[in-house]
Amino acid sequence: MIISRVKIKNWKNFREVDAPMQNRVFLVGPNASGKSNFLDIFRFLRDIAKPGGGLQNAVLERGGISKIRCLAARAHPDVEIEISLSEYDSSEVLWKYALGIRQEVRGYRQPYLTYEKVWRKETLILNRPDSYDMQDQERLTQTNLEQINANRDFREIARFLEGTVYQHLLPQLLKHPHSFTGPDLSGDPFGKSFLDRMSKVNEKTRNAWIRQIEAALKIAVPQFNEFKFVQENGKPHLVATYDHWRPKGGKQKEEQFSDGTLRFIALLWSLQESDSLLLLEEPELSLNSSIVSRIPALIYKLQKPRKRQVLVATHSTDLLSDRGISLDEILLLSPNVEGTVVSIAGSIPEIKAMMKAGMSPAEAVLPRTKPRNISQLTLF
Repeated sequence: MIISRVKIKNWKNFREVDAPMQNRVFLVGPNASGKSNFLDIFRFLRDIAKPGGGLQNAVLERGGISKIRCLAARAHPDVEIEISLSEYDSSEVLWKYALGIRQEVRGYRQPYLTYEKVWRKETLILNRPDSYDMQDQERLTQTNLEQINANRDFREIARFLEGTVYQHLLPQLLKHPHSFTGPDLSGDPFGKSFLDRMSKVNEKTRNAWIRQIEAALKIAVPQFNEFKFVQENGKPHLVATYDHWRPKGGKQKEEQFSDGTLRFIALLWSLQESDSLLLLEEPELSLNSSIVSRIPALIYKLQKPRKRQVLVATHSTDLLSDRGISLDEILLLSPNVEGTVVSIAGSIPEIKAMMKAGMSPAEAVLPRTKPRNISQLTLF
């Protein structure tokens, strides 16, 4: 399944958004426009749905309702999210899930539900608050989505959401995990436990994915020869061999890999890992522009057999120069004093005209993301 539409009110940068979603989605906009916050909508739903998660933990991890609620919301206290779920390459909506939350005015000031609704196709099958909630309002501190005994009729939604993967690997965390102490973040968003994640995959499957990655690395990385996943003293490692004048002198472990090589490996692994929703944060970082320009094609190649949806937040001209990217796949984020506006690039006549004139998506869209007074940056 994929998320075919998302509607939000008062979520972080966004006062109100209603955006259709494609199999691939490219989020573009200036710094601080809310690209990461848009991706966090789906991480938030995952954190509610996953085992051991729930509404209270999901809100607490983000600093409370006051940190989630849009500053432009004014008198409207609710944060609202609604998603529509469809099959890959289908416009038929199979499920809709919606919730509204706000903070208690008194007492523990916990977040609680103002509503939770589920539709199977056109039929409303859950509508909270219900009579049980009215008798015991403490029930409104939990969603039915997070409860196994309550989500039986729509568990397919919970399973889909809890599988969501967010990928923004920080190479230093992978190279030197013991240098970064403290509790691990939910979902390991920055790849500290990336090798452990690899080790948990069935060996036969893992080796097949490793061979795919090795083939790509031989093309993208000069002098690259061989790529392996190994266990040494009970700990997982990546080992690469490079062409070298000494036959055994070109072997490296992950702590010696370049940042770009590690990020490229993580990208290729994540694209093969499952059929769940994949959120990619600036996959172009540390990579050569010739590799970056082929990322959209790589995503398409690896997502299609799995019927998997991929959302990409990016600033990259090289990545968006791929003429295979449709304007309907690009969401343009434009900040203003009333919150960030989200537009489909294909809905803007000037952008459509530029594409018809032969421009690439990058040439047509990215100029709109430049700060208005950027030419004055060196004059401050």
